[in-house]
Amino acid sequence: MYAHVRHVRRNVMTLSVCVRVCACGRRPGPVSCARIKPRAITILTHAAPSSLAQPAKNTGTMPERRPFVRLPTDVYPVNYGLSLKPDLIDFTFEGKLEALVEVTQATNQIVMNCADIDIITASFAPQGGEEINATGFNYQNEDEKVTLSFPSALQKGSGTLKIDFVGELNDKMKGFYRSKYTTPAGDIRYAAVTQFEATDARRAFPCWDEPAIKATFDITLIVPKDRVALSNMNVIDRKPYPDDENLVEVKFATTPIMSTYLVAFVIGEYDYVESQSSDGVTVRVYTPVGKAEQGKFALEVATKTLPFYKDYFSVPYPLPKIDLIAIADFAAGAMENWGLVTYRETALLIDPKNSCSSSRQWVALVVGHELAHQWFGNLVTMEWWTHLWLNEGFASWIEYLCVDHCFPEYDIWTQFVSADYTRALDLDALDSSHPIEVNVGHPSEVDEIFDAISYSKGASVIRMLHNYIGDEDFRKGMNAYLLKFQHKNASTEDLWDCLEQASGKPIAAVMGSWTKQMGFPIIVVDQEQVSDDRILKLSQKKFCASGPHNGEDCPSWMVPISICTSEDPKCTMLKVLLDRPETTITLSGVGPDQWIKINPGTSLLPGIRDLSLQPVDRLGLQNDLFSLSRAGMISTVEVLRLMEAFVNEPNYTVWSDLSCNLGVLSSLLSHTDFHEEIQEFIRDLFTPIGLELGWDSKPGEGHLDALLRGLVLGKLGKAGHKPTLEEARRRFKDHVEGKQVLPADLRSPVYLTVLKHGDSATLDTMLKLHKQADMQEEKNRIERVLGAISAPDLIQKVLNFALSEEVRPQDTVSVIGGVAGSSKQGRKAAWKFVKDNWEELYNRYQGGFLISRLIKLTVDGFAIDKMAAEVKSFFESHPAPAAERTVQQCCENILLNAAWLKRDADDIHQYLLQRKTPPV
Repeated sequence: MYAHVRHVRRNVMTLSVCVRVCACGRRPGPVSCARIKPRAITILTHAAPSSLAQPAKNTGTMPERRPFVRLPTDVYPVNYGLSLKPDLIDFTFEGKLEALVEVTQATNQIVMNCADIDIITASFAPQGGEEINATGFNYQNEDEKVTLSFPSALQKGSGTLKIDFVGELNDKMKGFYRSKYTTPAGDIRYAAVTQFEATDARRAFPCWDEPAIKATFDITLIVPKDRVALSNMNVIDRKPYPDDENLVEVKFATTPIMSTYLVAFVIGEYDYVESQSSDGVTVRVYTPVGKAEQGKFALEVATKTLPFYKDYFSVPYPLPKIDLIAIADFAAGAMENWGLVTYRETALLIDPKNSCSSSRQWVALVVGHELAHQWFGNLVTMEWWTHLWLNEGFASWIEYLCVDHCFPEYDIWTQFVSADYTRALDLDALDSSHPIEVNVGHPSEVDEIFDAISYSKGASVIRMLHNYIGDEDFRKGMNAYLLKFQHKNASTEDLWDCLEQASGKPIAAVMGSWTKQMGFPIIVVDQEQVSDDRILKLSQKKFCASGPHNGEDCPSWMVPISICTSEDPKCTMLKVLLDRPETTITLSGVGPDQWIKINPGTSLLPGIRDLSLQPVDRLGLQNDLFSLSRAGMISTVEVLRLMEAFVNEPNYTVWSDLSCNLGVLSSLLSHTDFHEEIQEFIRDLFTPIGLELGWDSKPGEGHLDALLRGLVLGKLGKAGHKPTLEEARRRFKDHVEGKQVLPADLRSPVYLTVLKHGDSATLDTMLKLHKQADMQEEKNRIERVLGAISAPDLIQKVLNFALSEEVRPQDTVSVIGGVAGSSKQGRKAAWKFVKDNWEELYNRYQGGFLISRLIKLTVDGFAIDKMAAEVKSFFESHPAPAAERTVQQCCENILLNAAWLKRDADDIHQYLLQRKTPPV
């Protein structure tokens, strides 16, 4: 599943850490550097792990919950014969289950998962024996189970379990649910669609809803004859339904052995585009009616991706077809159902004229992610949710490998450092983080680990592992793993075993500290010049957002460190393995005038100004200093001085990270009376690159130029750069009047700029554009920037709009988050709005990961101690079990922000004033 939180680093108050180790090639991450300095200097690192690591005592376990017991093993399914008849008017469905089961020991009851379903009748017929009717159905609603009781014992052996049941097509975007759409003629209609991961197949039919209880599925859908009906497999029969001439009965081929969370069905109105991959798999992209052309880009990516993965894994795609379908109401980014992958419209549809470059990139990444799961997750499935990270971390890494193969011009691995790597460590530096691998019990705990640790730190660890092993042995191990466990279940340790055998390296020992303990180390470097030699003393400690770990039993990691010098920044001079708390190394022939690439320091400014450092290193350097400043280990003024050295920076991803970190500072300083001074700093920093890029694309420009132009103009416009504001207003007026339509890549920055400095008429115009927009990407683009409006009454209007019928349920979160992230007033108003409307919001998202995202976006930017207490108190009286850890993390972030502000505000103010004072 592609949790929608990924790849969106927002300007909210979160730690920005980027880890560096090894500078050459696609290594675990960039390395930082320093000229010789007399004092100790530091780098943050999160690199190749340690076989000698001692697990930390603080393992970041899940908050204590009620006890949980998995399903008994005395009866298990072999095949589900499932027939479903949805009613798209009354939003109900009827179901018939005929499951071939195996009784492993005599029992007079069958325990299954079941939620929001009413069982009408149930019976069991042993093979060759008499049918036995169930005499009772005992629902355990808290545990989402039902116990079917029988008057006599079911004997060991095969049999058929029959259940007739009814359920509701809910509006909660989980289970078997309804999704609202508008036809080209303007009629409101509903599709019936599914989202089962993690534990919601039980809302569509009674089942053994655990990933390790695999079976085959024969699915039949009884649907209106003018609707498209899809499931995991290809249609093998379609015939009139005898009881109603308006319905047809659609039967699908038997699936491979698979887990319940990967089953899917969709009934609705769709067009499609079709192609075949070079290895003969039929690929279709289903779109809303009349929008088939918008499926062509995803079709191109999918047809390139399937053969890429087949070659990479040396295992063919095991199904005859794969469908990718855009669903109107969809909570996640996408879901990897085997053979029928479901997506948000914005994660699949690309309009050649109206889609921006970042949307194309996102679609490519999401398609790459979900298709990777067809092997890694679907063919071989995690044994239990504890190993979720392996599914998501792996797919989150290989999506970049895939996109780099399809679109090398995206420079996607540099973007990985910003989008995933840094994001993971934002969270992992907190005391309330958790290890990659978390013991999960009750289903309510599962949603909580669909977070940046499972996805982004998981991806970073896999990337580190790939580089530690080398591509050839990594692929060999992956192939052995997939072949050994195909159609079965596996754990993290099973993958380590296969990679260990392929590489001959101690993978399990090496990886333990990175998956089973939370956090990462900070490396302290003391250096001394002795004649022509540079002597380095390296030591490690756990890095915390509040400063270095000073307690006893400090965890340790095995950290491979590559050292380069200014003689040859692209080549490693020396590799060392820090496999103990500290070590000393000597670099021969490194003079006092040379910098070494190992740690950040402000003396490296020339390497940034003259661009002799690589982009990943320039990015990493400012990110490391930013993290150290937030942790109180250096002054934020040092970071501002460093940022000013980026005046000649040409790289999009470096600017993107700078922009994000400046957004965090801007948000922090909104709590002071010198917020305007940081806006002036932003204007000064971004004006030269803005002038160089201009407003219009030039011949020969590519994908990254388009991304950079949008970023820079948006930053200048939001910061109140007058020429940018004037030009944005002029272009917006022409766009609205139909004189000159804005190119897709300029819409976000223009919309943001005119709203930030706009009035009620501007907001009304924007809401009108939203209503008129035919494409979900355009609606989302507008929704994300509405919160930039400044006037308190208009902020309230935007918040009310967020819960209106005009906004899709899954997008309400980004509207409210946009308000909270735009200003101090917006943050207060958004928090009050969430509290006032908590019941409706919580009910809407039913404790899924969108509720965690809503909480984080709303409160993470506060910087006053008492707000942490207020947030904690609110959620004690309004519990949200799936967001418990998120609430802890937000409270911790608020306290860190407050401490940062108290510590550095005066110095920052003085620095910003001095910059404006001409030297005497």
